[in-house]
Amino acid sequence: MQHIEFLNYPATGPLPDLQWGIRIDGTDLRTYTADATRDLWRQEHKEESPAENELFLLHQHGGLSLREVGDPVRHFLGDPAPEFADPSTGSTPVLGCSCGIWGCWPLLTIITATPETVTWSPFRQPFRKEWGELPMGPYTFDRLAYEAALADPVRVTEDPLGPDGEAMP
Repeated sequence: MQHIEFLNYPATGPLPDLQWGIRIDGTDLRTYTADATRDLWRQEHKEESPAENELFLLHQHGGLSLREVGDPVRHFLGDPAPEFADPSTGSTPVLGCSCGIWGCWPLLTIITATPETVTWSPFRQPFRKEWGELPMGPYTFDRLAYEAALADPVRVTEDPLGPDGEAMP
């Protein structure tokens, strides 16, 4: 099973708010997403330098706003508020857009909770249906540890990836 950390960090930009961030086995979920979409984006971003492309990949997503998520227990156990739910797939957003508007560029997954585990899989980008299921996960967590991490998120003073994409402590 994987280990999950939920984080709260301040967002910068046009819609400042606290964000939900996520680390799986010590790695920011955005890093896994960058790895899963690198080759897909390469087809669309042929003009950028490798360094520009890497920064774009790491910052294509931001956290979800604490204010918007409302009830994080319901949300992160796969029963999001109606405005977050994707009834056609049963998916829930776990990352939003880096612009601060979650629905602009969400990362969706199906969250399946049992009495013992919580599993996230498969992952999709709804605005790139041709990408299909992204090559990441499934991630399975011990439910008690998952709920404990959700109840007591790590509070950090800045985006855990930092402006240059380097992981912050």
